Amino acid sequence: MLNKTLNVKFEPATSRLNLQETEVGSVFVSNYPAYSFWNEHDLPTGMRALDSSPGENTLGLYLHIPFCRKRCKFCYFRVYTDKNSSQIQEYLDALATEVELYATKAAIQGRPLKFVYFGGGTPSYISAKHLEALTTKIKAVIPWTGVEEVTFECEPGTLSQAKLEKIREIGVTRLSLGIENFNDFILEENGRAHLSKEIYQVLPWVEALDFEQLNIDLIAGMVGETLSTWKENIQKTIDCNPDSVTIYQMELPFNTVYTKLLTGEATELHIANWQTKREWHQLAIEELAAAGYEISSAYTMVRKDKKCNFVYRDAVWHGTDMIGSGVASFGHINGCHLQNTASWDEYLTSLQSGKLPLTRAFSTSLEERKTREMILQLKLGHIEPAYFKEKYDADILTEFQAAFEKLATEGMLEFNAKKIQMTVNGLLRVDQLLPEFYAEKYRNARYT
Repeated sequence: MLNKTLNVKFEPATSRLNLQETEVGSVFVSNYPAYSFWNEHDLPTGMRALDSSPGENTLGLYLHIPFCRKRCKFCYFRVYTDKNSSQIQEYLDALATEVELYATKAAIQGRPLKFVYFGGGTPSYISAKHLEALTTKIKAVIPWTGVEEVTFECEPGTLSQAKLEKIREIGVTRLSLGIENFNDFILEENGRAHLSKEIYQVLPWVEALDFEQLNIDLIAGMVGETLSTWKENIQKTIDCNPDSVTIYQMELPFNTVYTKLLTGEATELHIANWQTKREWHQLAIEELAAAGYEISSAYTMVRKDKKCNFVYRDAVWHGTDMIGSGVASFGHINGCHLQNTASWDEYLTSLQSGKLPLTRAFSTSLEERKTREMILQLKLGHIEPAYFKEKYDADILTEFQAAFEKLATEGMLEFNAKKIQMTVNGLLRVDQLLPEFYAEKYRNARYT
């Protein structure tokens, strides 16, 4: 049960909080330092980074498609459910223009892409015609030749056989189905647009098109979930035989429908506490392992009998440069974090006038980039000190000795001179452990 506690000082993503109940605030750590430290004053530095020659990093492209049939009650992303076809076309034209502008920058020009990621929102919401036109424009300015992975997020109810064929045709290698749950009552309660019948309708089409990798997303602890329904979810996922399964634990960041309900008349919301969610997550790991899967990261299980790459994930967690295109999107170029405006009108107006829609940035130091890589790579379950010695000339075991020893004492990890290994208990709560490694000035802050 979640009580109405909105006077949050700190968030788990920036503070070592031993959470019991699911309170309001971000838990999942996707970047460092926290977004709240990004600012408009660093924008000139960000523009200089774009106008500078690139370093030795790889380069990826993120494309934000912010449209959905419905807004999930736990969603905090910038999405729209009220745009018509012409408005969607206007946005996609602007998105292509943005990539065209990036392609002229010294930091980007002529560089090959390692990955392309269609995220949302719901990329599969747009029509096959829209998708084909968008990718044709983008490939004309930044060729995808040699791209190792093209990921495409989907909501089952937005897919048709013809649309899937187009998704496959444009070069998508990794299809990620946002199933989240197989129970219709839970799907409806949490505001998901699809129902279970739509999941089973699309799976044969996906299988026939032979995508290199099929991923299924699940969320442990959605409102209305019980141990019984969670066990059914695990088994139904195994029956679908995906190449990988990504499991997130339900959280309630600011600006979600559920969070806003708590500011109104609702005084409580029935949702699993953190210990229950970790137990359910661990049960999924155990059941998937028994079915032939193995741990790939804190969130992901992969089939043992098929090599599954996560190029986007691994590149980002190893400090890649990334063009972040689309409303509210963020990227990282030449050591500088960059983020676009979250305003629909400002995004379109900027690009129609030939300007990148950037509104804030953060110029990172070598120390901050090293810490960012280290905490993100800990999500893989293991890191090697030698990597950081070679790349940053840093001895992380000495620099972070107190943090490693504390977490080892708590049973969250084990370490020696060659390897730092998260325990399963540590992996199940890894995001809540990472602030242990933050510089003091970045702790106990608003995350976004």
